[in-house]
Amino acid sequence: MRKEPTKCDKRLSPSANSEKLSSISGRRFSGKACGAPSARLCSQALNFSQNHPDESAETVQNPILSLRRRSFSLQLLALGGLLGSASQTLAKTGVDLLLATNAPAKFNPADCLVSEKLDGVRAIWNGETLKFRSGRTVSAPAWFLAKLPKTPLDGELWLARGKFDVLSGMVRKNQPVDAEWQQINYMVFELPGGEGDFASRAARIKLIVRGVNSPQVLGVEQFRVATPAALQDRLKAVVAAGGEGLMLHIASAPYVTGRNPALLKLKPVADAEAVVVGHVAGKGKYAGMLGALDVRTEDGQRFRLGTGFSDEQRKVPPAIGSSVTYSYRDLTPAGKPRFASFLREFKEL
Repeated sequence: MRKEPTKCDKRLSPSANSEKLSSISGRRFSGKACGAPSARLCSQALNFSQNHPDESAETVQNPILSLRRRSFSLQLLALGGLLGSASQTLAKTGVDLLLATNAPAKFNPADCLVSEKLDGVRAIWNGETLKFRSGRTVSAPAWFLAKLPKTPLDGELWLARGKFDVLSGMVRKNQPVDAEWQQINYMVFELPGGEGDFASRAARIKLIVRGVNSPQVLGVEQFRVATPAALQDRLKAVVAAGGEGLMLHIASAPYVTGRNPALLKLKPVADAEAVVVGHVAGKGKYAGMLGALDVRTEDGQRFRLGTGFSDEQRKVPPAIGSSVTYSYRDLTPAGKPRFASFLREFKEL
């Protein structure tokens, strides 16, 4: 028989991470707890809960493990509700991957492994071929690929902080230039399809890259941060040094794919992608050019992007149907981004 949660369980639940957690803390996971927009994420939380029953022999012997597992499932439900329709994607990708969502304000990182968010190019190694997120094959030199193990890996091709545009130009060439690839590192942060929780997969990554023994194949450093205040301090230090931000991966999370709150990103200014659904004509000094983009997010929010464009971009704006990345400060109660500004056209490599 399943035991009812104790007062101690409720006090230790991760409700500080989201107001929504308080409304579901202590409940059994069921389809009724999930609205239609977040059905996929809630289903993953339900499956995780069902696959890790509290009364299994393992969790009876280790109540802390039981608590952590309930904590992860609760975070999936609460944060999943914030995402809206997570099953809708902006573009079809050739490789099924875990994609991050923005961390909620004052998120408590105690249950996470934290790493720097690298401004690189996502690359997936299946043991034989290196592919971009789009599914296209990376034209890397044979000597670079020969360094990689037979174990599938997920990571980023990375040059240095602030060098994304230079890196992108290097790795997109059909004919790789050896001198350029000698500067590129493969930074590994996940094991596709790997067993166990993320903490154990991160430990295996260390062993794998140690066995590869190449200065160009490295594991992304994962570290613990105890409090929201300490997390903000770490974010400020990374940004001051030229970094983009931080990634937070729930340490107890199994391997999952899709846009999922098991993986969060934290930046000084949040960003997201949207699809261009219309062009608004400019006025005044922008007459005859683009005034704003009419865009739609993956959860169905529609708004206009009118700032952040160069004159050249206003003359030749992103096409209707294309995806763009925009920055924003926070969300309104209705879920629309505040102070949204165009950053760049989002192009799958």
